[in-house]
Amino acid sequence: MKVLITGGAGFIGSNLVRALEHDDEVDDVVVIDDLSFGSRENLVGTAATFVEGSILNSDLLTEAVDGASSVVHLAARSSVPRSIAEPVAAHEANATGTMCVLEAARTVGAQVIVASSSSVYGANDVLPKHEGLAARPVSPYAASKLATESYALAWGHSYDLPVLALRFFNVFGPLQPPLHAYAAVIPAFLAAANQGQSLPVHGDGTQCRDFTFVDTVVSVITDAIRRRVSHLEPVNLAFGLRITLLEVIAEMESILGRSLPIDFQPPRAGDVPRSQADSGVLRSLFPDLEETPFAEGLRATADWFAEARPWEI
Repeated sequence: MKVLITGGAGFIGSNLVRALEHDDEVDDVVVIDDLSFGSRENLVGTAATFVEGSILNSDLLTEAVDGASSVVHLAARSSVPRSIAEPVAAHEANATGTMCVLEAARTVGAQVIVASSSSVYGANDVLPKHEGLAARPVSPYAASKLATESYALAWGHSYDLPVLALRFFNVFGPLQPPLHAYAAVIPAFLAAANQGQSLPVHGDGTQCRDFTFVDTVVSVITDAIRRRVSHLEPVNLAFGLRITLLEVIAEMESILGRSLPIDFQPPRAGDVPRSQADSGVLRSLFPDLEETPFAEGLRATADWFAEARPWEI
């Protein structure tokens, strides 16, 4: 079985590459990535075929998808603040790029798994978030991710293409980059802590997130590929946690064995105060799934940071 991973040199993609290389049913993994956010170093030691380029390049994409039975579409311009600074680029990569991937996959009849985001719920303050809630995006990134899943599901309905649109919540784990301006909260905290700096908290720290360890995300995607799971509605990929940023810091203090100073900063535009998933649909599609507990995942991430020292790269 051949699997194409767009954005496969990024955080989630490179973790997925490593998992698929240990799957007996997968004999060929191809990565296409323009390295605008990912890194070739993330693929060192893997046997994946690497194609450097954009998913907006139709010739390159057509060549990469040839013979694939599954496409995992992770390529995107991520981050809410980044999309506010560069909204057109976010649309081109996340919306138009997704349509390009779907059309390429349609030519070979490949299953398509796309990465959507919990940010599509936006201003809808109902908790927990279930897939039947109205989407109310409050940032260009969220709007582009709603387009991502909408295109995928439309292609599923219109062309009978097997599709699965997974709404990622706050995914964290090894290989997540800590140093760019739009770094996710856990790698940003760990980078600061390991450098003896104050942890940057936008707002008062009481905002809650449904954190999901990357190994769990990879397990879902791997199982979906193996069983060719498809679903014509979006699916939350999280487990109903409500962990505040202050609780994350407290757990980090326990793991690192020391107190961590906090630098409280103004809230960021486009951020939502609370996020929590209803995991009912996910569990119905993946009944044997066992999520990694947050504390266990955070400790594994902290151990990787201490060994890899990514803030020095």
